[in-house]
Amino acid sequence: MKIFRFTLLTVMVAFSAVAKADEGMWLFNDLPLELLKQKYGFEPSKEWAEHLMKSSVRFNVGGSGSFISSTGLVLTNHHVGSDTLFKLSTPERNIMEVGYLAKTQAEELKAPDLELNQLVEIKDVTDEVKGAVKSDMTPEQAVAARRAVIARIEKASLDATGLKSTVTTLYGGGRYHLYLYKKYTDVRLVWAPETAIAFFGGDADNFEYPRFCLDATIFRVYENDKPAKIDHFLKWSANGPDEKEVVFVSGHPGRTSRIFTMDALKYQRDVAQPAGLTNLRRQEILLQQYGLRSTENARRARDDLFGVQNSRKARLGMLAGLQDPVVMAEKAAAEKALLEAVNADPKLKPLAGAWTSISETIKKRTEITGKGVAVNSQLFGLALELVQMAEEDQKPSEQRLPEFSDAGRESLLQQLYSEAPIYADLDQVLLADSISKTLEQRGGDDPLCQQILAGKSPSERAAELIRGTELASVEYRKKVAAGGLEGIKSSKDPMIQLAMIINPEVRRQRAVTEQLDEQDKQAYAQIAEARFAVHGTSVYPDATFTLRLAFGPVMGYEQDGQQIPAWTTLGGAYEHEKKHAGQSDYVLPKSWKDAEPSLVKNTPFNFVSTADIIGGNSGSPVVNRNGELVGLIFDGNIQSLSGNYVYTEKQSRSVSVHSSALREALQVVYGASHIVKELGK
Repeated sequence: MKIFRFTLLTVMVAFSAVAKADEGMWLFNDLPLELLKQKYGFEPSKEWAEHLMKSSVRFNVGGSGSFISSTGLVLTNHHVGSDTLFKLSTPERNIMEVGYLAKTQAEELKAPDLELNQLVEIKDVTDEVKGAVKSDMTPEQAVAARRAVIARIEKASLDATGLKSTVTTLYGGGRYHLYLYKKYTDVRLVWAPETAIAFFGGDADNFEYPRFCLDATIFRVYENDKPAKIDHFLKWSANGPDEKEVVFVSGHPGRTSRIFTMDALKYQRDVAQPAGLTNLRRQEILLQQYGLRSTENARRARDDLFGVQNSRKARLGMLAGLQDPVVMAEKAAAEKALLEAVNADPKLKPLAGAWTSISETIKKRTEITGKGVAVNSQLFGLALELVQMAEEDQKPSEQRLPEFSDAGRESLLQQLYSEAPIYADLDQVLLADSISKTLEQRGGDDPLCQQILAGKSPSERAAELIRGTELASVEYRKKVAAGGLEGIKSSKDPMIQLAMIINPEVRRQRAVTEQLDEQDKQAYAQIAEARFAVHGTSVYPDATFTLRLAFGPVMGYEQDGQQIPAWTTLGGAYEHEKKHAGQSDYVLPKSWKDAEPSLVKNTPFNFVSTADIIGGNSGSPVVNRNGELVGLIFDGNIQSLSGNYVYTEKQSRSVSVHSSALREALQVVYGASHIVKELGK
């Protein structure tokens, strides 16, 4: 499943009703032990769970991974690593396309701004967070009170432990957990295959199955300029899983919305998802046109275009689920049954008002959707961040916007001062189009739009801003930040000045959205309470880009009257190429052509299981009962894309690279015997 480039500005989370089949993204501190015992005869020990938890890592770019050696090797997807591969690439050495292999540790390439998080502890802080919000508070007051207590908890934890500390909302506000992470910021590229094999089949095969992809990349984490010593890492399985064998996925699913009320689902179906698709299609055309100008332009746009195309296809799958009358009927029936149970119980009946509250916020969301400020580019984003940071730093940490609190400052500055290249011509194209979009949304005569334009056309204004700004320089960004609020106010940098103009409206819109989120959070907390009362508490919360465990057997499925096998093989990739002869996305790289005679072609390549995954699970390790690595999640089939809202095991499948294929490719295709020897040691 390719990266969904999401920003967790607000997190609306809740939980599914009673889990069915292999449904579930389970908390590591609340695993479904009885379910696993009854269905699979497996009772994971605390030691098993802790080892898997600490062997798993989260990538700050939105994906998952795992430690695979005691010397800091980390396995993830090529598409999770693509942000770094792109930033390490140059016109002369396009690592993104041709791949890379460090033959020695000295050749391992340092990522400019990659951060990996290893979860080491979870604490329940529900009472402390919920106690800060009083029943007589307005939504605005509640937002401030919740923000303050969370900031205090996170800062106190950071000071006491030195660990990255983040409070996560679960069960729609019914629970709050503090996640403590060991942070790795010295991350270096060890190996990446060519895009031609990592994304074999291109956009046409994306979210499809059967697949033949080596969507994998290996990094290494360092501490004190030496490979980190890792206590918890996954050993490599000798042969991988058998068909029908249950496997376990440990990763960081981004976000699901399975508790949404029918009104919320209809808003997604009729307003939010269509608006998102329109925006993605616009970006896709823009990036394609930019890329057609030259080979170098195509390289510069490659990573952004890939993300946009992937998100567009993913959203289409989500929308298809919402437009399916059967899916919506099932959701409506479940909601009706729950409401009937609530209204039949005098103690629960007051909770029924939660559904009305959500309906009210949906009406307000519909009114403001697509009417904001769309101005955006990499350099403008840096300018706005500097402006807001200077303003927020005037306040105590607990009163700041969450991303500017003391607890998250190191991660913020790592991104702000990244040495990754910024391409002015691409940024100018993106900025000009986003200014045009803002005019379309607000109207050309809107006073803010007139200030943004400053008497020029969108393209002329963008060119002027890009020419005049110095924000591409990291040293200049540091100088601006050191100047504080007075430095911002006196800045002559045109991009800083534009950010100052737009910032008040961005803040106003954010405040409106946060107040709606707060109303929904309180309402969904009541729905959570109702479901706890009706169904019990042995249920999982919606995904929040925090570590979860999913599971299910390796199993094929039927589609259009045809049985789809659980496995593909390395040899099948060559047959797939022949089948699509003449199509550029189905051409195997030269390294694979050269290695063909030496490969064991019946080696399993990709496989599917019923494990419940979603965007963010990309790069998740797949393990067996012994905790051995048997695969690497990289995708879901098209039927799985409705998983944001509903899960079904009939056809929904997660897609993985087989551990044997990874080992065979490293050894035979890439001559990386030194890496193979290091695996699991």
